[in-house]
Amino acid sequence: MQKKVQIVSDGSLDLPQELTREKDIEVVPFYVSFDSETYKKEVVEIGIRDFYQEMVDHPDVFPKSSMPSVDDFYHAFEKSAKENIPVICICITKKFSGSLQSATVAKGMIEEKYPQAKITVIDSTINTVLQGLFVLEACRLRDMGMDYEEIIEKILPIRETGRILFTVGSIDYLQHGGRIGKLAGIAAGALGIKPMITLKEGEIFSSGLARGRVRSMKKVVDMTREYLDEVNAKPGEYSFCIGYGYDYEEAVKFREMLKNLVKERLGIEKIGIYQIGATIGVHTGPYPIGIGIIKISIVLLKMKRLKSLFWKK
Repeated sequence: MQKKVQIVSDGSLDLPQELTREKDIEVVPFYVSFDSETYKKEVVEIGIRDFYQEMVDHPDVFPKSSMPSVDDFYHAFEKSAKENIPVICICITKKFSGSLQSATVAKGMIEEKYPQAKITVIDSTINTVLQGLFVLEACRLRDMGMDYEEIIEKILPIRETGRILFTVGSIDYLQHGGRIGKLAGIAAGALGIKPMITLKEGEIFSSGLARGRVRSMKKVVDMTREYLDEVNAKPGEYSFCIGYGYDYEEAVKFREMLKNLVKERLGIEKIGIYQIGATIGVHTGPYPIGIGIIKISIVLLKMKRLKSLFWKK
């Protein structure tokens, strides 16, 4: 039986390799460099743990990332084009990277060589583990048997519901990467406080400050509760996960802080913990921690409700 749709994503999705293999997601990696000269493919040539260890061991070195090339996307698309398999490619928000442009150029090149090829490149308007949740929604729709056009139609409307709420261990990386003003960085450093940050619709926004690591994580929990109240979230309507950098044990403790809220408000008992990759890690430093949340597609929601009604009967 021929595969109906190939889901492709750039490396910003930050899902574990075993999960991308299980869900048959073709990942086109970003590149990372610690000397601005030698770039290595994330995951393929340098592991995420090794990337963070390098930052922890050399806190005075600020790594850089580079987007996948047109050629990288071309090779990913060509495999499916040769087999007449439609491709849905989901990329990090264009406000953070030129990855979407690389994929778009590659799509045009493929369509010239393979006129029958079907390729849609989507700006996720999000990134990191939240992009991962969005990609997983596309996979679920595909695995339900939906075709190429249906999947695109159903996933596009949920992009705007995506939120990342997080904090970082040091503001230095955000400042060095130009993500915040220098004065804000100096003030935060002088006071020893942590920034609270929200990402929505491809932009990052300040959501206040907190003194100390534990208080900043508690603040993320409060921000999560406030967002759930804002959207009047109900069980079964959202996908949710935790994103972390270097310290997995801290992420487990953070999950304990969230589990009752998430179970009560979203009906989720098992919260996924995914490691934030180098694409975002170069801007956050080794200690980002926060949550990703996005509404599931209306089709999946209806199916869950019907299943619930069926079992009640």
